[in-house]
This record gives sequence, C-alpha cells and structure tokens, in this order.
Amino acid sequence: MSSLRHRVLPPQLLLKWPKEASFCLWLLHPEPSSRPKMGELLQSEFLNEPRDYLEEREAAIQLRERIEEQELLLEFLLPMQQRKQDAANKLHDTVSLLCADIEEVTKHQTFLKKKGSTCKERGEGDHLASNLPPLNIYDIDDSSSLGSRKRFCSGLRILNIEGCDDNLDEGRNSDTFVESQESPLFRSSRLMKNFKKLESAYFLTRSKPVRPPGKPPFVRNSPVSGDGRGSIAVTERSTINSFAPKDRFIEGRQSGWISPFLEGLCKYLSYSKLKVKADLKQGDLLNSSNLVCSLSFDRDGEFFATAGVNKKIKVFECDTIINEARDIHYPVVEMVSRSKLSSICWNRYITSQIASSNFEGVVQVWDVTRSQVVTEMREHERRVWSIDFSSADPTMLASGSDDGSVKLWSINQGVSIGSIKTKANVCSVQFPMDSSRSIAFGSADHRIYYYDLRNSKVPLCTLIGHNKTVSYVKFVDTTNLVSASTDNTLKLWDLSMGTSRVIDSPLQSFTGHMNVKNFVGLSVSDGYIATGSETNEVFVYHKAFPMPVLSFKFNNTDPLSGHEMDDTAQFISSVCWRGQSSTLVAANSTGNIKILEMV
Repeated sequence: MSSLRHRVLPPQLLLKWPKEASFCLWLLHPEPSSRPKMGELLQSEFLNEPRDYLEEREAAIQLRERIEEQELLLEFLLPMQQRKQDAANKLHDTVSLLCADIEEVTKHQTFLKKKGSTCKERGEGDHLASNLPPLNIYDIDDSSSLGSRKRFCSGLRILNIEGCDDNLDEGRNSDTFVESQESPLFRSSRLMKNFKKLESAYFLTRSKPVRPPGKPPFVRNSPVSGDGRGSIAVTERSTINSFAPKDRFIEGRQSGWISPFLEGLCKYLSYSKLKVKADLKQGDLLNSSNLVCSLSFDRDGEFFATAGVNKKIKVFECDTIINEARDIHYPVVEMVSRSKLSSICWNRYITSQIASSNFEGVVQVWDVTRSQVVTEMREHERRVWSIDFSSADPTMLASGSDDGSVKLWSINQGVSIGSIKTKANVCSVQFPMDSSRSIAFGSADHRIYYYDLRNSKVPLCTLIGHNKTVSYVKFVDTTNLVSASTDNTLKLWDLSMGTSRVIDSPLQSFTGHMNVKNFVGLSVSDGYIATGSETNEVFVYHKAFPMPVLSFKFNNTDPLSGHEMDDTAQFISSVCWRGQSSTLVAANSTGNIKILEMV
C-alpha cells in the first residue's frame, strides 16, 4: 500500500461516489497509524449515515404503502357511495312519486265524495247514497256480458301521508304503516303473494308516458276500417266519464296511469277461484280418441261446439248442461267428418254456420240446422291447423296450414280469393275485430306476422320475441294482440306502437303455465286471457299483470271405476270463453270437458 499507484481509485468511483472514495482512501492511508481503528469505523459518519438513510427510506416506503392502501380503500368506498347515493336518489324519487300518486288519488276520492253529496242534496242520488257502504267502491266500466262482472270493494282507506321525505325507519313505525298493514287488502294472501310483481306492474304502468292535459286523445290510423274503405281512429276512453267541464283536469289525470292500473288491479282481485259449473258427460266414454282440439261458442253464447280427433263436431246447449243434472249429456247436433278435426269457428253473424279444418287440409263450412256440409274447399296441400271467420265480413274465412300458406276464402264462391305464402308452418290465424282487410298469424319460425291484405307481398309488421313455435294468436282489442308459444309464455303486443316493420318488445310476458309441446288453447274475454297447461290445468291471466289470476286442475278419474288415474301425460287441449262473461269451457286430451266460472 506504500506505492501510490495502489491507492489510485477508478475515475468512475471518484466521480459518482465521492463519499465512498474518501472512505476508501482513509482506509488505504499510507501511514498505518493514520488508518482508522475499528471503533472509529463504527462511529464514522459514512457507516452511520446509510443506516439512518435506510431507516428513513424504509419508513417512507411503509408510509407510501399505507397511502396506497388508503387509496385502494377509497377506490372501493367512493363508487359504493355513488351507487348508494344513486339508489337513495331513486328511492327518494320513488317515495316522492308515491306521495304524489297518493295525493292525486285522495283528491280524486274527495272529488267523488263531494259529487255524491251534491247528487244527494239535489235528490238525484238518494238511492245511491243510501246504499253506499263505508268501503271504497271502484266501478269498472265493463262491456255488456252474458255473465256478471264483479265490482271490487277495496276496503283500504286511502291515507293522506305527509312528510314522505322523513326517515324510512320512522315511517315504518308510524301509525300509517300499522294501519295499512291491518287493512283487509294487506291481509289478502293473494295480494301479498304477488306483491313484488304487482309493484313492478305499477311502476311499469307509471313509467309509460302520460298525455298532458289538453292534448288530443291518442289516435292510431289503422290500415283499414271495418268496411275496408279507409282508416279508422281508435281513441282512448276514460273509465270515468261523468265529470263537469271544470274538473276535466282530474279526468285527464285519472285516464293517464290510474285507470289502466286500477282496472287491472280490481279485475285481478275480483275473483278468488274457478268453480266447476258442470261436467260434460258424453256417451262415448270408451272411445280412446277423444282429444278435443277446438271449442267455439256461437255469437249469443247459447251453444258451443266441440271438435277433435274423433272426427265429430258436437253442438251443446250451454244452459241445459249447467242447469240439468244428467248422467249423460247428448249434443243437440252432431256432424261427422271424414278426417280428424283440428279447428272450428262459429260464424258471428250467420249463426247457423260453423267452419272446420281437418288433418287432410280440407276446409269445410257446415250448416248446423241441416247437419251437413254446404261448402268444401280443398286447396291446402297439408294439414290445416287454424281457421277464423271475419267479424267485419261474415262471408270471409281464413285458414293457416302446414304447407306454409294462409288462404282467404269466400264462402259464397267456395274458392280462395287470396293467399299469403310463408317459409314455415302456419299454426294460427285471426282477423282483427274491426276489419276484414288485415290478418295476423303465428308461425313455426317463432314469429307473428300482421298483414294488410291489400298489399300481401310483405307484412305490415313482424312481432319477434318468442323462442319457439307460435301456436295461437288472439286479438284482445283493436290494437292489442296476445300470442301463445311452446316456450311456456304468452306475450301481449301493441300493434300501434310499432314505428318500423319489426316489433321486438312485447307489452307483457305471461308465465306460470307449462307448454313445451302441445296445442293447449287460448281465449280472451274483457282483458282476461285463458290458456291451458301441460300440467292438466287451466290458467287465467289478466292483460295488466304477468302472473296468473286463477288456475284450475282437472281431476283425472277413470269413468268406469271412479278411481284417480295418473295424469302426467294429460294436458288441457282447448279453452273458450262464453262471450264477454266470466264463464269458460275447457277440454283436455282425454275428452274431459268442464264448464268453469270465475267466482
């Protein structure tokens, strides 16, 4: 180490690390006595300073890690706060909406009470006032019917809720909440069982745009009128129509969201069960091929006809079956076809005529009074599944077939007067209630087609939403259509809402029944929708709600022994309402026919 060249450090060390270089030169001092002792080394700044630096650095790293951990926690808490704040805002808006609706209904109720008091003072409503119970009565404006529709007495006093923005927990402990819980309506098991679905239906109805006061009623230009000469106007109709002009704003608001939801709720709660009015007992109990494919009532609801794989059309008098207890019910008319029957339809104006379709593709028109065929049409190449008479033109008939065609017939000419060709089997056809110039049909390609018959090259609109074959289509009214499919659903469509040729959003989807394979029937009456199920049950829905209103299961009893039989293979095969009444005829795959009534 005495040589200077042994103590020369590399230039890079001298430039980049001068402290380290100085420490090395101290250790390499040429005079051994000048070199540091061990104690001096341990106490030197060079060795102690890095240790302090390392401690500071480690502390800084730990601090940074803690800061990052806090940032991570904030990344979780801040979005959660935002979500909860959004939920709180939505809840606040919902509560405010409910408060406004309660206030609106309360005002309307007060107005009706004042109106009743005014009528009483004038001597115009003594009878009405003397018979008014303390409960609130909502009178639903029903069309004329063969069977009575019930008025719904809610028994729930509308509460004037104040301070809706207060803490919700305090609200739950308030007298208002207790009183609502103790009301008969809240004690209803049916209401509470489906409360969530009813709540969803309420908000769905509430979210629909409401026409502002003073705006003209909604008008839909239909493709054709009843006589086919032009368009018709379909207008909304308020449930309550007896207000004075100064109260028009109340009527306008009432006809916005309250009327449709109130009507649906009242009708949902109007009936508690399906009651058997009569069992149709036929003489051919030993016939193994009794499956009833179709049921149809005449215009007046006096007679109904059955048809099925036994190749027979049987006509029964409904009141006779209900009122007379017999061991065997005989048809008043029986007509025999050469092939299995798939569908029948009674002419709504020429009440002596019934149209039928069969498995051989033949469409026939029968004269019931003479029990014989008056017209036979053989243009379909395969089985015909469905037929329908036009309500607007009683001489026009439509049929849909497995050959992928819909044919239009004139019963006066006995030949087709038009045809629509599709790529898939046609399972169901129906004319609108007010027109003979348009038609809807369901197809095996999972779609529903709506055509203007004056331009049958392309559909007026196509309804897309089912996942399997569309087995039935029925018009609920002039603008709404319900469809049934083997995907276990019914769907309600509004033909007036389509801004394009495709409608892919139904108004409602009805679930609860089972249908994956068979034709189980579909019938509509005054907003009620009846269908069958492959569980051997009849289900009744109302167009306002997605869940069933009522259901009834057929008992499977052996006609000879009277013992219960396994019904896993049985299903409801057809249903039909008796006009606009609460009476329903249903048949199953064994030929068991029951007359049911909603009570």
